[in-house]
Amino acid sequence: MKVGIGCDHGGYVLKARVKKTLEELGAEVVDFGTNSADVSVDYPEYGLKVGKAVASGECDLGVVMCGTGIGISIAANKVKGVRAAVVTNIYMAKLTKNHNNANVIALGGRVISEDEAEDIVRTWYTAEYEGGRHQRRLDIISKIEDENFK
Repeated sequence: MKVGIGCDHGGYVLKARVKKTLEELGAEVVDFGTNSADVSVDYPEYGLKVGKAVASGECDLGVVMCGTGIGISIAANKVKGVRAAVVTNIYMAKLTKNHNNANVIALGGRVISEDEAEDIVRTWYTAEYEGGRHQRRLDIISKIEDENFK
């Protein structure tokens, strides 16, 4: 499994821990940056890079990080085929995979700790999509994308 990760300066504090956790789980990690918390950078750039990598199949999944996870998730969700969800606890991590089959999760470096990020990533990465009634809803989302992403 190949997982793309990307962050801005606000999410950088979580990146090393997220990368280590994913590698421990057996993932091959593709790091799209940024590489420092010292310089302010624009989160949309990194959300777009990870989103494109997931949508194109270059990566199977993605983890994006900014100060809250919100801005970078919005950017990633502008890529057709990306289902990015902001996750702040393990319950959300489990359900975002079980019900929404989220292929990207977004974490906030100013919202959660490194320990929480590790638990969230482990939970999401190992959770299974349940399909069934949830697939009908994902099909509706895909239809919305087809109609609105020209």
